[in-house]
Amino acid sequence: MTIRVLGIDPGLTRCGVGVVDVEPNRRATLVAVTVIRTAIDWPLEQRLLAIGDGLATLLDDWKPEAVALERVFAQQNLGTVMGTAQVSGVALYHAAKRGLAVGLHTPSEVKAAITGYGAAEKKQVGAMVARVLRLAAPPSPADAADALAIAICHAWRRATVPEITGSGAATPAQQAWLAAERRAAMPLLDRRLRK
Repeated sequence: MTIRVLGIDPGLTRCGVGVVDVEPNRRATLVAVTVIRTAIDWPLEQRLLAIGDGLATLLDDWKPEAVALERVFAQQNLGTVMGTAQVSGVALYHAAKRGLAVGLHTPSEVKAAITGYGAAEKKQVGAMVARVLRLAAPPSPADAADALAIAICHAWRRATVPEITGSGAATPAQQAWLAAERRAAMPLLDRRLRK
């Protein structure tokens, strides 16, 4: 079953949003990508309102089954962290209002999922996003590519594994999914262990 994930790279000036459909075999297809922009000289509440309205429209238009968001890190510039955290709160609110669970992923988790290397540069991430989605060129600006990377990472790491319900015993289909996920993760794990 294909899953649709909306990924968000939160930012006050540029908030990247990418939507992908991911099949059980991990093949990802671009659905939509955009950047919600606000002016630096706007009052904070107006910037958050514009971003919130944009996210609400995209969630309603594309109807994802999952939302993925970059986890905020305090090691950045304090002003950047505050803006990113505020936008993240708006995104979490709109996802929760629609009954959607949100996956939070660190930048290194996203980079590792997309490139196989947790300290990859933005250019490498963009190039791999283009390759995974079969695009002629990386999405621009980098916020757009990052949002798509977050969505793909979420689908590959969590959203494509069927939920095991009931007695806790996995059905044969769920066992096959879990086995496929483990096999797909092994090359990345092997690379990490050899370092």
